[in-house]
This record gives sequence, structure tokens and C-alpha cells, in this order.
Amino acid sequence: MKRQASMVFILVSVLINVMGLGLVIPVLPKLIEALAGSVQAGAYFNGIFIAVYAAMQFVFAPVLGRLSDRYGRRPVLLAASFGTALDYLIAALTPALWLLFVARLVAGILGASFSTANAYIADVSKPEDRAKNFGLIGAVFGLGFILGPGIGGVLGQIDLRLPFYFAALLAFLNGLYGWFVLPESLKPENRNLSRTSNNPFAALGILRRTPLLLGLSGSVLLINLAFQILQTVWVQYTTYRFDWSILQTSLSLVLVGVTAMLVQGGLVRAVVGRLGERRSVLLGQSAGIVSFTLYGLATQGWMMYATILLGSIGNVSQPASQALISRSVSAREQGAVQGALSALVSLTGMVGPLFGGFLLGQVARPEVPSWLVGTPFFVGALLYGLGFVNTWLTFRRVPPGEAEGVPVAAPVAERV
Repeated sequence: MKRQASMVFILVSVLINVMGLGLVIPVLPKLIEALAGSVQAGAYFNGIFIAVYAAMQFVFAPVLGRLSDRYGRRPVLLAASFGTALDYLIAALTPALWLLFVARLVAGILGASFSTANAYIADVSKPEDRAKNFGLIGAVFGLGFILGPGIGGVLGQIDLRLPFYFAALLAFLNGLYGWFVLPESLKPENRNLSRTSNNPFAALGILRRTPLLLGLSGSVLLINLAFQILQTVWVQYTTYRFDWSILQTSLSLVLVGVTAMLVQGGLVRAVVGRLGERRSVLLGQSAGIVSFTLYGLATQGWMMYATILLGSIGNVSQPASQALISRSVSAREQGAVQGALSALVSLTGMVGPLFGGFLLGQVARPEVPSWLVGTPFFVGALLYGLGFVNTWLTFRRVPPGEAEGVPVAAPVAERV
């Protein structure tokens, strides 16, 4: 019963956190613009806010992961819930741009607690259920990004700050729910009391702990870089190439969320059960290569919708990969590993948008041939392809079973 209550809380917690992010997506740039005083200044500061948010997640994901390994998952998750509620309330009430900047900085720090949620899932899940449970987390992400922007858009039409009040209320209620329901998942004997550096770059060193972890981390880096490019250029690309309206763009994002929720919430279990985790990872990454290529080749808007449906199978890769990663380290290192992975993803969040924006700026011009305008997606497909090759080579080097947890420093004879 406790295990079930724990899973429900984590899923609700992630849903509320993702909804909170989605709630402010339609209104945050407009609030920044209103506080900055002009469209130009608003655009400038909005870019800074996005970079700072990603930077804070990069710096603090390993810190929160290690704190959860030392003191337990419960205090970190509850502190993040109540702190997020206060942060959204400050954003709702702020009369000054600098205070909103501080609020977004804190939001980035607390947003790094997603790594602790993943560590909690690893703690309470049986090894054979981890892929399924990580898939549920992915499905909740999709649901949150369906509900959040929709509700935020409606509330934002009433009042620009109303979505922030609503997000604060959700986070506070989630904290109260967890206070009374959430048990600690990390057993005392699995606490990691060693003192280690919280330097985010040094914390990434734990990803070298086993050959499997090192290899899959490299694929995570490449694939998330591709996704950051896609997310950065999607709205501008579809507007420039197909003259999409805001409604059409919103519908496409809703479709992405719906398909992610359906695949990770239901299809993952069937696919992983039939193919196994390793083949499921490779299948998902193959779908990513195909979908990115088709995005770049699309000549009509409906093709983008069709490709979203086709590429949705790629959502089986992440939970299967997470399940493999979680088994490659001990129970007392789950928080540190998930924190390091979150930091790695945040690092791509600082680099990918700059790279994607530069690529689109080079090709979104009348004199450029139409097929070349898809260059950002072709580059994304290349990154996905490199990730696929890296994953395939990693699986060849590391046979299934106990070898997944063999340290990198072990003799070669032990790893073969």
C-alpha cells in the first residue's frame, strides 16, 4: 500500500511541476515584456531568463541528487514543492523585473528536483517494473504539457498574473499532500554519507562509473541536444515554412503531448515486455532519426502532424534507457546518478537553443532553397544518428546481465 501511495505522489508531483511550467509558458514572455517596458527589451530579457533557468538546473541537479542520497528523498521533494509554491507567488506579485529574475532563478534550482523524483522511482520499483514506471513519468510529463499551456492560456486572458497564482496553489497543495502521504523511500543502510564535491562538472564524473552508464550518458547528451534544437526552432520554423497560426502551432504541441502520454503510459510496457530494454532503446532512437529527417523534408504542414504520430514510437527509448541506467549503480547512488543526468540535460538546454537559433537564422531567408530550410532538423537527425551508433556500440561492449554494473576501472577481462 505504501508503494502504491508513493507512486501516486510522485506522479502527481511531477504532473503539478510540469503543469506549473506549462502554465507560465503562454504568459511569462508577456509579463517580462510588460515589466521591461518594450518588445525589444522583453525579447532580450526573455532569452536571458531561459538561459539562467537551464544554468540553475545544470548547477543544482547534482546538488539535490546528492542531498537526497545523504538525507533521503522525502525532505528534498517536500522542500521543492513548498519552495516552488513560494516562488510562483513571488512571480505573481512582483512589481519589478529583477525580482521576477530572482524568482526564475529559484525556479531553475527547484526544478532540478526532477532528478530526485527519478531516484525515488528507482527506490520503490522492482527491477522488472522500472521501465514501466519510468514510462509513467514520461506519460505524466506529456499530460502536464497538454494541460499546462491550455489552462495557462485561458487564465492569462483573464489576468496576466493569474496563471502564477494557480501554479502556486497547485504546488502548495502538492506539498501538503506529500507531507501527510509520502513515505521515505531510501533505507538508512543505503544512505550515502560520504562527502563529495557539488561541482556540477565534477558531479558528472559519476556517469563514468560503469561502461553502460558512460555509454548511455553519451547518447543522452546527443539526443537531448537534438531535442533542444527542435524545441527552439519549432514555432518559428513552422510559421516561416508553412505560415502556421498560433492555434496550429498549439495543436501540434498538444499532439506531441498526447502521443507521448499514450506511448509512455501504455505502449512502453508492451514494447519492453516483447523486445526487452536494449532493443526498445534502439527502436526509439531509430524512430527519432526518421522523424527528424521527415520534419526537415516536409513540404506541407499536414506532414508535420503525420510525422509527430510516426515519431511518437521514439518515446519508448527514454524509460527503457532509464531502467538500464538505474540498474547500473547501487541504491545509495541513484540520486547522484539521476542528478548528474539532469545536469547533463540542462547543459544541452544552454547550448542547444543557441545552436538551433543560429542554424535557423542562416537558412530562413528567401534566397535559400526550400529543402535547405530544414537544416536544423537534419542536424538533429545527425545527432540522433550519432546517439544510436553510440548506444549500439555500448550494448556490444557490455553484454546483458551482471556486466552492466561492472565498474569502468575493472580489468578488461572482467568486462567481456
